[in-house]
Amino acid sequence: MSTDLQKLLTWLSPAFPVGAFAWSAGLETAIVSRLVHDRKTAEDWISGALLHGSLRTDAILLAHAHRAPRAPEKLQELADLCLALTPAKERHAETTMTGNAFATAGAAWPVEPPLELPLPCPYPIAVGALAGAHGVGALDTLVAFLTATVHSQVSVAVRLVPIGQTDGLAIMAAQEPKIAKLADICQHATLDEIGSVAYGADIAQMQHETLPTRIFRS
Repeated sequence: MSTDLQKLLTWLSPAFPVGAFAWSAGLETAIVSRLVHDRKTAEDWISGALLHGSLRTDAILLAHAHRAPRAPEKLQELADLCLALTPAKERHAETTMTGNAFATAGAAWPVEPPLELPLPCPYPIAVGALAGAHGVGALDTLVAFLTATVHSQVSVAVRLVPIGQTDGLAIMAAQEPKIAKLADICQHATLDEIGSVAYGADIAQMQHETLPTRIFRS
């Protein structure tokens, strides 16, 4: 439905007031340490986080929240699991601050009865529950969520490496089939299928707070 598309374009837009632009998810650390220094290394880093790291985990949790928008106890369990899987203090702050902000902003699209979201509410749980409550399709929500997050990472690389707009757009285009495939997998995945091997990204998030100069919050 066109109204569903409108909601997703708004909710996952950089203009939606969740402050996602302020976080780099450890990418700033990787750039400072020169692990990411050009288009290829930026694309490798972003692809790794998408397919094997926190993004995949978030997508699975989002899908489960999407199926349980009217089950507060289930949403709380998913929120607890999401926070238990955050490897770094800044990662914890990122998902809870953006999630709480999304829940607050999402109240402009009321549902009856009102959603009972956990507090704090991790970002993927908030997005999944709101989309589910409004009947927005799970697959479309996952594609929009993953695409928006990848675009945010590319924006960090464009500004800090810097790789330039042309290379940034090429990275975005290259991720489209990966996002589509991952979204399809995650909409059916069980919680037992959650797992991450993106240790470099986890360590980068842990090290970020020690950088002498920081532009981003993670």
